[in-house]
Amino acid sequence: MAAERYIGVAERRARLALRHRLAGQARAATPEAVADALVALHGTDPATVYLAVGARLADPAKTVEETGRALYEDRSLVRMHGMRHTVFVFPTALTAVVHASTGLAVAARERAALLQHMAAAGAPDAAWLKEVEESTLAALARRGQATAAELARDEPRLREQFVYAAGKSYEGVHTVSTRLLKVLGAEGKVVRGRPLGSWTSSQFRWALAPEHPELDEARARAELLGRWLAACGPATEADLKWWTGWRVTQVRAALAAIGARPVSLDGGTGYVTEDDTEPAPTPDEPWAALLPGLDPTAMGWQQRDWYLAPELRPALFDRSGNVGPTVWWNGRVIGGWAQRADGEIVWRILDEEGVGRETRTAIETAARRLTAWLGTTRITPRFRTPLEKELTAR
Repeated sequence: MAAERYIGVAERRARLALRHRLAGQARAATPEAVADALVALHGTDPATVYLAVGARLADPAKTVEETGRALYEDRSLVRMHGMRHTVFVFPTALTAVVHASTGLAVAARERAALLQHMAAAGAPDAAWLKEVEESTLAALARRGQATAAELARDEPRLREQFVYAAGKSYEGVHTVSTRLLKVLGAEGKVVRGRPLGSWTSSQFRWALAPEHPELDEARARAELLGRWLAACGPATEADLKWWTGWRVTQVRAALAAIGARPVSLDGGTGYVTEDDTEPAPTPDEPWAALLPGLDPTAMGWQQRDWYLAPELRPALFDRSGNVGPTVWWNGRVIGGWAQRADGEIVWRILDEEGVGRETRTAIETAARRLTAWLGTTRITPRFRTPLEKELTAR
């Protein structure tokens, strides 16, 4: 099918500004509205979730209280494994779709690998592991939420260890609890619960996953892709394959199932949902944003030249391809930021094109907003980048 119309860089940036709740007029009232707009928030680094929400709330002072409520009281948001076996925060209503579309295949591989490694180490068999699993889930149901150590007090077999890759350079000792809980997470049986410390803590409790229906995999893939295209379209086939972690045949089948429309982009063909072909509005006013490392907007596409100049990547990404904290101006990345030990938010512009007094004033305003709601909290990104390290060095 021939592309129906051209969507240029300016329109793509306008879509991003409004649909990702970054322009002033588009800011959200609740964390649920932010997650719904973005489909998923990266959850590998716990602080990313709160920082990504705070950058998009009309009243960022409510970020910690309201995000904690959504995650741990109302359970309207849930932190679980999703695309590419990465931990995300999703709207709870989307958990069944995520599980069927991306989780099942990953879970099967994870369980098979665990059993293979246990067998190679002479550890107990699948029947033994099933007993431990059922006992662990029963203990978690009784407790409501629990750490791995607490669960091991109820089910001592979780403490058993086995040697992985014996004789290899990467030989290691694995504890049953660590590997089993990872498998149960991929299978959609358990999710991350409350952290042990503050909202920035990477130590957490486990909880039973919200009950959800079992969906047809192909239909679930179509729904997830449709939701993501509505938030992030237009996107190329490569973007879609990268974001979902699916095979290209699965991406194409999902595009066909939702009736996606091809559009012409700079450098190739992209896709939008069937009802998203009209020109997008532009933001009412210029906007700036300080987004955290692993923010879903910065990490949303594999092909990023339309919002991030290639020459900026060495400073803003780590060696594994994780983006650090970024400074945005009107839909493009122009620099990075960091928080120093004394709480000061510092930033640097790396791309001076079109940057003047208005830009710097808007960035300063965004930095003050961030400083105000962070208060005494100190943030160190889990994946540190060259610019972030440089900005925090004294």
